Amino acid sequence: MKSLTEYLEFNIPARRGFLNITSKVAEAVLRSGVVEGLCLVNAMHITASVFINDDESGLHQDYDDWLESLAPHDPVSQYRHNRTGEDNGDAHLKRQIMGRETVVAITKGRLDLGPWEQIFYGEFDGRRKKRVLIKVIGE
Repeated sequence: MKSLTEYLEFNIPARRGFLNITSKVAEAVLRSGVVEGLCLVNAMHITASVFINDDESGLHQDYDDWLESLAPHDPVSQYRHNRTGEDNGDAHLKRQIMGRETVVAITKGRLDLGPWEQIFYGEFDGRRKKRVLIKVIGE
């Protein structure tokens, strides 16, 4: 069994944003030498997400609008979490909706994604450094 662990670091300058990380994950899979296996991609912060979907700007804006309607940032006083001095109660909820990780099959040494599928990092409380774990295992 082969394995590889790598970390990506991001500092999204805005409070919210989406970043296509498919090529970075694919590069890690190639470095791993795994031909058949699995690749876990995990946001290592409780206000960020990793998910798979289409790389289309209208969809990204729809996600942002939808998430903001479900858990608006303002007023920050609406979230009990923010009584601790934080202002990111909404970001925790957005992360819960979008998920913390994804697992992708590796077939013949490559990510086995469907048509249009791409891997994204979703940021809901940006302006500081955060990490994403890539864990590749297989033969």
